[in-house]
Amino acid sequence: MRAEITSWLKGWIKRSEAEAEGAPDHFAPEAPFFAVGDIHGCAGLLEDLLEKLRAVATGEEVCVFLGDYIDRGPDGRGVLTRLFDLCQSYPEKVVCLMGNHERMMLDFIDDPAGAGLEWLRFGGLETLRSFGLSADKRGLDSAGSIELANALEAALPSGMQEWLRSLPLQWSSGNMHCVHAAMSPKRHPRAQREQALLWGHPKFFSEPREDGVFVVHGHTIVENASISASRVSLDTGAYKTGRMTAARISTGGCIFLQTES
Repeated sequence: MRAEITSWLKGWIKRSEAEAEGAPDHFAPEAPFFAVGDIHGCAGLLEDLLEKLRAVATGEEVCVFLGDYIDRGPDGRGVLTRLFDLCQSYPEKVVCLMGNHERMMLDFIDDPAGAGLEWLRFGGLETLRSFGLSADKRGLDSAGSIELANALEAALPSGMQEWLRSLPLQWSSGNMHCVHAAMSPKRHPRAQREQALLWGHPKFFSEPREDGVFVVHGHTIVENASISASRVSLDTGAYKTGRMTAARISTGGCIFLQTES
């Protein structure tokens, strides 16, 4: 059975290398790394994908998760708990970036009766249910939203909220820059606005960068993971397609790894 799995995995990697269109020679990270696309509460797919990463890992890789761990899918709590534990256990090897959905959840905790209330219509209800909480946005008044935010804070495991608030907006290695959503193609990677990094930029897909920088991102669902111009796109819409994707990126190389339900 193990030989069959190994054979299948080698075949998948070979196909993925072809789909990466030769993996541009301009990829130049300081060391190989993994990047994982949007998870959105799909805890089972995450576990399957982690198994695939372990099967090809050499031990030198940092694993970068590109944000949007919660909402839309059924088990936001399970995903957050898994990633939180990984970050605590392997702080030098695991990086979790902030996604716009994590930002919205924190905004709800900070301002539950105001701007944060919008989180509920972007998948927050599914995340609340995963924590054993329920709400109907249409019948939720200010007092009810504040009570719900307090209940969510109490349901978060010790240290998790502090961890979420400390999530970085980007991670870089060589000329590879990992973010959740996008970068302005005209701005230096270190001069990006938070809005672009978390929510996207109107020219991100239409204007390639001219500085040799490659942006590895999620947020925008693509049918298949791909490399185009100065971008590596990894969000294959796990919560709606049942497919979750990662990439192993090295100097001059890229393979895509995918799991599906």
